[in-house]
Amino acid sequence: MTANTPFEADIEAQPDALRALAGAATPSGLRELDPQSFSRIVFTGMGSSHFVGIPTWRNLTAKGRPAWAIDTGQLLDTPGLLTPDTLLVITSQSGASGEVVALLDRLEEDPARPRTIVGITADSNSPLAETAELFLPLHSGPEATVSTKSYLNSLVVHAQLAAALNGRNVSAVNHEADRLAGIVTRLLTSTDTAETAATTLDGERPRVAAVGWRDDAATALFAGLITKESSKVAIEGHIGGQFRHGPFELAGPGLTVFLYGAHAASDDGSIARLASDLAATGAHAVLIGDMVLAGTTTIRASASTSLEGLVTGSIVAQLIARDLALENGVVPGAFAYGSKVTTAL
Repeated sequence: MTANTPFEADIEAQPDALRALAGAATPSGLRELDPQSFSRIVFTGMGSSHFVGIPTWRNLTAKGRPAWAIDTGQLLDTPGLLTPDTLLVITSQSGASGEVVALLDRLEEDPARPRTIVGITADSNSPLAETAELFLPLHSGPEATVSTKSYLNSLVVHAQLAAALNGRNVSAVNHEADRLAGIVTRLLTSTDTAETAATTLDGERPRVAAVGWRDDAATALFAGLITKESSKVAIEGHIGGQFRHGPFELAGPGLTVFLYGAHAASDDGSIARLASDLAATGAHAVLIGDMVLAGTTTIRASASTSLEGLVTGSIVAQLIARDLALENGVVPGAFAYGSKVTTAL
């Protein structure tokens, strides 16, 4: 791809950002985390910084650990979830989101402050980095607009954190990040989503949705967010079966649904059934993975590991968002009313 906008330049810079993180020293405090010393683990953030914690939360709950994933706005409304023996993991790519700063300010005066706050952010001078007992830097560098580099690197840092909390080798995650940099480079040069974007917005009443199951729920929610920001196209992200509970009534000609994590080896039948049911209504189902079904479109994205699937799916989501912006006649990634850092509550 050719970078014509800051958003596209950030997309192209992601392999280098992954390598920078892979080559950085692992914070010593990460290896020393003892999950047994906490009664609960709470993951929080806003927007894509919240979504990125979903796979980590799923990983820990699958191993029987008491964990919650809740956005910071909700956490401000339900402070009782935090106890003095809580491990609080806050992800904020800027480290200065309005809700995150409000939470940190509140906890400063709270006698029931969580025992340990882990801050995952790109800015070492941010309120989050300066307040957290354990700061995990993203090493993603400056980011001009919609989340790209910071999201991919956040996925890797969360994988490092999950490895540490499960007693696994954190260095193995760094090696995988370095390997994924090469996969991302190839994906950026080989993936064409322009025709899919054109088909999505063709017709009188286009509707768009993104759906993902399991870990790929994070990618579907991420895709919904950055597509709105980048292209000004109305789209919603849904977690798995939620889509059948109401949104399916939008089916028929003009509806495009991007199904993330559509890998034949891992599907329990849910993705294939939804894709086939959508195609039967005349809707356009786009499978992100390796699954191929009659009446649908497949955009290839590899997933030899969960982290690889999350990274490749996110890259496809970014490319789709870019091409939808071009098809919609707007500058990809340019904010019309918001800004890179949302500070207002």
